[in-house]
Amino acid sequence: MTERLYYQDCYLRDFHARIVDTADEGRRVYLDRTAFYPTSGGQPFDAGTLGGVKVIDVIEEDERIAHVLAMPLSEAQVEGHVDWERRFDHMQQHTGQHLLSAVLHELFAIPTLSFHMGADASTIEVGAAALDNARIERIEERCAEIVSEARPVVVTFDEASEDLGLRKASERSGTLRVVSITGIDRSACGGTHVRSTAEIGPVLIRKLDKIRGNVRLEFVCGFRALKQARTDFRTLLEISRHLSTPLDQTPALVAAQMERLRLLEKSNQRLSMDVARREGRELWEATATSPDGIRRVAQPGSIDDAMRVRAQAFAAQGSAVFIAVSENPPAVLLAASADSGIHAGKLVQAAVNAVGGRGGGNQALAQGSVPSNADLNRVVTQLNPAI
Repeated sequence: MTERLYYQDCYLRDFHARIVDTADEGRRVYLDRTAFYPTSGGQPFDAGTLGGVKVIDVIEEDERIAHVLAMPLSEAQVEGHVDWERRFDHMQQHTGQHLLSAVLHELFAIPTLSFHMGADASTIEVGAAALDNARIERIEERCAEIVSEARPVVVTFDEASEDLGLRKASERSGTLRVVSITGIDRSACGGTHVRSTAEIGPVLIRKLDKIRGNVRLEFVCGFRALKQARTDFRTLLEISRHLSTPLDQTPALVAAQMERLRLLEKSNQRLSMDVARREGRELWEATATSPDGIRRVAQPGSIDDAMRVRAQAFAAQGSAVFIAVSENPPAVLLAASADSGIHAGKLVQAAVNAVGGRGGGNQALAQGSVPSNADLNRVVTQLNPAI
């Protein structure tokens, strides 16, 4: 069993310990005691050094904790140093999560279903179908109130058989480590936490996503919140400067510009299709009639909406066949008039399937893609006699 020093003192940064076991040629070390927190309960592991060697992972193995090192370590006694910046960040986020979950429960009886702490932001999944802006603002304000009150955050060890008044019942038996925020929350938790809500700092809700009928809520606390707010503000200032408009008027201007862009793109698309139709008709007029009375044309290039419209316009003039060949990605398009005697869909499907490609269509228009340009050449060779 590894004695978990962080259970009693989350602020412990330096410690001495004895190596009791090793694995992986000394790169996996087990100590009699450790201040390093292993990945558990949604919280990532602590970083730092053991005996001057970088700790790259900390893993919980039942009652033991494995310290994975960047290089072998063979000393019997070691000195450990926990990366305090990372540890305190995790403490702020984890206690901030307890506070956020407690406030959700206090204000709206919304339970927290899961928690994950990421490198940049943390998330909780909560049992609610939706959360509107008014509720989000009230939640943030209530968190700010409790942070400003500097309420004590206390760790105790209690028997699971007792009535502990936990926000969420624990399935564990025996002695539980309980983290309490005075007056609002009691939760069974093995993580690292701050001593006072004042140390949590700001609690900012960043984003909401729907997931499995619930809401996944992204948030940041403490220094993360400060850095994120600073980054957001600088980004908005930069956007405001480029648009030459006051910051508070930027959202409305951006929305108006986006609507204008949407209308311009729609107009441009319509004009592009008009041009493609005209090109198809002009191409038909400029194409000589074959002895069998069919006008045939082959065009290289990307098979996009314009190419499809051009092909259809060409074939619509009657007695016509249009084939387009694209090398990147390798694909083929075939359009045929109703009086050409050609069924585009059947021809293309048979040709591309023969080389492991996919495609199909109807009598008038068909398209297919193939794995390579060599396969494309074989498809074109197969189609040419038939068209």
